[in-house]
Amino acid sequence: MKQLLTILLFLAFGLLRAQPPSADAAEEPVKLAVSAVRNGTSWDIKVTASIEHGWSVYSMNNYGDMGPWPTSIHVDSVAGLAVVGEPAETGAKVIEGVDEIFGMFVKKFKDEAVFTQRITVADPTTPVTGSFEYMTCNDEMCLPPATVYFIVPGLASGRFELGAIPFDPNDTRFQGLATRSGSAELKLANVDLAAPVIKGGEATVAETKSLWSIFFLGFIGGLVALLTPCVFPMIPLTVSFFTKGSEDKKKGLRNALTYGGFILGIYLLFSLPFHLLGSVNPEIFNEISTNPWLNIFFFVIFLVFAVSFFGYFEITLPSSWVNSMDQKASKFGGMIGIFFMALTLALVSFSCTGPILGSLLAGALTADGGAWQLTAGLGGFGMALALPFALFALFPSWLNSLPRSGSWLNSVKVVLGFAEIALAFKFLSNADLVKQWGIVPYELFMVVWVLCALGIVFYLFGFIRFPHDSPVKNRSTVRWAFIALFTITTGYLAFGLRVDKEEKTFRPVALMSGLAPPAGYSWVLPKKAEAFHDLAAAMEHARSVNKPVMVDFTGWACVNCRKMEEHVWPEQGVKEIIENDYVLVSLYVDDKRELPKEEQFIHETSTGAKKPIITHGNKWATLQAENFASASQPLYVLLSPEGKLLTDPVGYTPDKEEYAGFLRRGLDAMKMLTAQASL
Repeated sequence: MKQLLTILLFLAFGLLRAQPPSADAAEEPVKLAVSAVRNGTSWDIKVTASIEHGWSVYSMNNYGDMGPWPTSIHVDSVAGLAVVGEPAETGAKVIEGVDEIFGMFVKKFKDEAVFTQRITVADPTTPVTGSFEYMTCNDEMCLPPATVYFIVPGLASGRFELGAIPFDPNDTRFQGLATRSGSAELKLANVDLAAPVIKGGEATVAETKSLWSIFFLGFIGGLVALLTPCVFPMIPLTVSFFTKGSEDKKKGLRNALTYGGFILGIYLLFSLPFHLLGSVNPEIFNEISTNPWLNIFFFVIFLVFAVSFFGYFEITLPSSWVNSMDQKASKFGGMIGIFFMALTLALVSFSCTGPILGSLLAGALTADGGAWQLTAGLGGFGMALALPFALFALFPSWLNSLPRSGSWLNSVKVVLGFAEIALAFKFLSNADLVKQWGIVPYELFMVVWVLCALGIVFYLFGFIRFPHDSPVKNRSTVRWAFIALFTITTGYLAFGLRVDKEEKTFRPVALMSGLAPPAGYSWVLPKKAEAFHDLAAAMEHARSVNKPVMVDFTGWACVNCRKMEEHVWPEQGVKEIIENDYVLVSLYVDDKRELPKEEQFIHETSTGAKKPIITHGNKWATLQAENFASASQPLYVLLSPEGKLLTDPVGYTPDKEEYAGFLRRGLDAMKMLTAQASL
């Protein structure tokens, strides 16, 4: 009888929901289907999740309170039914590695995943009910965990029903919980989303990294590579060969331009394997950029690059490769010969360009643009290397203005060696932050960068010498200019070690934002942000001090939330307003800690659906959706102490002036309410 009531209840809610889907429902990134397959004397209950591109569903592993919500499949116990073994999971694309959002090793699925629970039943006509719980994320945010309930009216019938009833009356977790309609905890009576005190702008969407900026960085890297002793001497020799060795100037010019075009094409071809890897596993770039062990590998490799640049050994490709390409360049004429000449240059110059290319590879392989970022960077690098051959072929007289090769070329390599050490610690810091080892805190990272910049200054003065250096007897104007540049750089970086006495933490410099660890990640001056984490407590405090409330809907898994907290909130003109004029409350929608039993209940939403409020995350995610028609984070809401909406909420707003304007708009609305109350 109890099972029959469950079925009727399920079907009743299914009818209530059998209406045209809303816009929000149409955008649901995960579509579910349930099926049952006979397996000998048992049955496999399968839930198939079809996942939209860019989104993922996490595995059934338990990652603890700081990790993603694990997927689970549960079959209700009824007479004659037995669960066989643990549930299984398979997927079209299985991703395993350190997740950038959660900063820990996870397993997740892309495109499609199948979760299976094997059961045995005495009577195949017995209805089977159960629940499926999952969490879905993309690269910028996670949606609150969702619970979907299913019913198989009879295994032999081949009929399956799947509905989004947010609770199962038979679930022991929900027994004894009261159902509350329009519960005061989750429905803010004074909030009218359509009528804030002062109208404002709409939420700002996240900005994407431009491929042109990656191209430009690659181009700068190529210009630096031109100034190394492996490449620079080749420019006049090669251009002269084409312009003087041809029977006519037009053909020599054409050959030189072709040579430059082949150089660009060769570096573009280097990115082709990464496009193939990306088509097999789209998340491979995210795994590479966030995996702590790969970051440690990059750390070691960059130290090796640095030692090579200092002149203690050369990183060269096998001589047989170079000889083979050189022989082919001599053997073949025309276009084929020119191609092999370009390939020979790429191989011969590898001892200088290799470390720079390695830096480009390590920096470009991220989840943001994947292989196309790498193609853009290598395209810029190849363009910078090819450009001189084309320009000097067009204007041969410019060759006379080129500086002569000399010891200054080795100085460029040594300076790059110090830069490689600094970048090496960036990768070690990435691994440290992911694993939370605490071995590269903010102060150590900044000291290393200061010492690298100072090392360059001492080297340019001649106080430090490496194997291929001769004594510095005089310093040219250019050398003095670089000494001044790196002296200023040293001082600027040293300013990042200043202590903010009021905040009792380090005061980072702007250009190191995003490179250095957070200032609060420290051995000597650790600091965490202070805020309320309960809305009722924040509102009570706001009434006592007569200040408006800034509600920060955030999540442990929210990348853009961290960007706002680290790069916008500390800015002058924003920080002071948040700290002095608002009561800040941060509500984590993915907080998996359970509420005290007496605070748990079944919430009936505005659409009539019933949702269990078991965890803190359940509570805050529901509050956000019910009152502000939003399920994405961050979302910033400004309320008066009485709970009135002061201005339109905003989302990710990376422009500090725009965000400060939003905060000031809330203060103006607060003044209007105060003035109205005094009349």
